[in-house]
Amino acid sequence: MNRRTVLTSGGLVAGGALSSAFIPESARATTGRPAFQVMTPAATVAARTDRRPVAGGVHDPNVGRTFISWSGQYENGYVQAYDHRSRTWSGPLQVTEGEHDSHNYPTLIQARDGHLLIVVGMHNVGTVVARSALPHSIEGLWQVRTVAEGAAASYPMPFRARSGEIFVFFRETTKTIDPRVPSDTRPILYLRSRDHGRTWRSSAALTGAPYALGSTDRADNLNEIYIGQLRYDPGGRGRPERAHLVWTLAGGGPDQHLHDYFHKDIHYAAFDPRTLRFHGPGGRDLGVQLTDDEQEHACKVAVTPLARPAQLKSPDYIQLVGTTTSGRPFAVWSAADDTGLWHVFVSRRQAGRWRTSEVASGLRTREMEPVAGDVWRVYTTRDAEPGVSTYLLGPGRSWRPETQIATAKPVQRIELIAGFRDPARILITGASSARDVSIADGDIHVAGLTWR
Repeated sequence: MNRRTVLTSGGLVAGGALSSAFIPESARATTGRPAFQVMTPAATVAARTDRRPVAGGVHDPNVGRTFISWSGQYENGYVQAYDHRSRTWSGPLQVTEGEHDSHNYPTLIQARDGHLLIVVGMHNVGTVVARSALPHSIEGLWQVRTVAEGAAASYPMPFRARSGEIFVFFRETTKTIDPRVPSDTRPILYLRSRDHGRTWRSSAALTGAPYALGSTDRADNLNEIYIGQLRYDPGGRGRPERAHLVWTLAGGGPDQHLHDYFHKDIHYAAFDPRTLRFHGPGGRDLGVQLTDDEQEHACKVAVTPLARPAQLKSPDYIQLVGTTTSGRPFAVWSAADDTGLWHVFVSRRQAGRWRTSEVASGLRTREMEPVAGDVWRVYTTRDAEPGVSTYLLGPGRSWRPETQIATAKPVQRIELIAGFRDPARILITGASSARDVSIADGDIHVAGLTWR
């Protein structure tokens, strides 16, 4: 695949010069230039992880602390706390077992009663939820248990709704439950808790639908869903409460059943936690289950080739999702060409259609956040290179370098901390030197903005 062979639902991807027009970075940045202060709560401890940019940490304003979670040796799950008053970090506390699998990463949210929850999808096996012993604290003996309603789970994506209900989206490896099912049948379900993470019900029990999003019978066997990101928006000021989802398809292809052999296409939908219903990009009600028909005709953002160029996935596992101030969704995603070079694309909803443009190359997109108006900050990395580069993504095809975040070693993952308070805005997981999770020598960084 080269830069001219990615197709969208609206036509050929555009290339060319970028607009230089820009909205100011933020109301606080009327003078000076933003710079990031980097802290290192734990050094040479991070293992390789397949974590998505969801639920890496949370700020608790009740106690003035920021809590983070990360994957250490053997993919065991750790938590740490930063005290904004004393400007000190606690030591790492192990909460969960990772069982030597890079997919078994921890995600962290906070229940309305103040207790912290770590959620782990034990790669194709089940869902583990750990609940802190004390509210607003990581101290004490956490209660760790397997949630039967989250069987065969991978890739948890938790969020707390405005009602206080907690949702966890996850991918089900159906073959674990029924060995007769092909290995590349992996739809999306979710869990809901109304008692701060103590008990759970599955989407199947809540809606009667066997899964929430996906397919089981595509002719090309692309029945695996890879959600790149879930972004929760509490709504307000005319915006409805929604969890925005962006995903790609995977599977063996038309001639075989094989897990994760091909990736193809970008899709988008929004989930309403009040009604348990999905909505398309224009707000159309798509019901409690997104089937393949909705994926193809209501949710498709961009069409990409069925290919594995240079043995890399196309598109990448991580895709990012956001909305404009007027509520229109957009997606930022990466794909590799025939040489293995990554290209960054932005897909926007305009006049009832998706339009996709290439905005950069040589970068992998890791996370993004709204800055001011319709300007977003995008966090990117370059393979095998240290540091993080931030860019400002504006309306249209506007893409502008902003600043650098220095790290001594390469970076593998970045997550925005929920309700962040600087200097603890993003969690940066450093890359381990090996794919084997028994080797854990990556650094854990937390960074936030200062002004100069």
